[in-house]
Amino acid sequence: MIDNVPLLTVALLCLAAGVSGWIDSVAGGGGVIQLPALLIGLPTLPVATVSGTSKLAGFVATVTASATYLSRVRISWRTVLAVAPTAYIGASIGATLIRYVPRAAYTPVIIVVVAVVGFYTWRRPQLGQATSLLHRGAAHWVIAISIGLVCGLWDGLVGPGTGTFLTISFVALLGYEFLQATAMAKVVNMVTNIAALVVLGTAGHVLWGVGGCMAVCSITGAAFGSRMAVNRGNHFIRVVFLVVVALVEVKLIFDMVTQYL
Repeated sequence: MIDNVPLLTVALLCLAAGVSGWIDSVAGGGGVIQLPALLIGLPTLPVATVSGTSKLAGFVATVTASATYLSRVRISWRTVLAVAPTAYIGASIGATLIRYVPRAAYTPVIIVVVAVVGFYTWRRPQLGQATSLLHRGAAHWVIAISIGLVCGLWDGLVGPGTGTFLTISFVALLGYEFLQATAMAKVVNMVTNIAALVVLGTAGHVLWGVGGCMAVCSITGAAFGSRMAVNRGNHFIRVVFLVVVALVEVKLIFDMVTQYL
């Protein structure tokens, strides 16, 4: 037993973490696999504890993927440094409110947004294939700061899909290519994970043993996935991205429907 969780359950959660790390390092959205696995494997624990444990595994995987991307991909540090502070603030607020805010209040909006962006990306094969900034000056920075706040809030409050939403935003709203956008999303996602871990960890909502075991497998998946993404380029990321967007959409719709059953 680890943290009073049977070893078989821990092993299955580690397997899910490895798959999640691979998906998350390529296109974001690995939480669509990891968080449901934790909810199934740890059915008696509070949502905040499940989320905190998931954040621990996700943070380590994100650090691994970020290191790989940053060693081989040139990113806009000015944009990242504009997004990161508000992302941290948003994630801290979200992690604090996770016990109080009903998911039903915002899930329908996200479902529509994800569907629209996914369709938009699918219909435009050239989107994200090369960096072509859509805004200059103040508009670029206002949008960047807004991306950080909204995506940070989502990560702290819900989690799954944050990396995907960040990549979507960097590509569709700011005009970065997929490889650059994914690398930047990893750095920002690392910041939001830290914020959520600080809030949830200090409140006792992290299973450090289970999360640590999952983190080891997440590192493996993230290292493998990020290397594949860098080597295969924007087209590969676009394909995986669209698949992950579809999975996120299905998961969100399923969650919304089950709330009323």
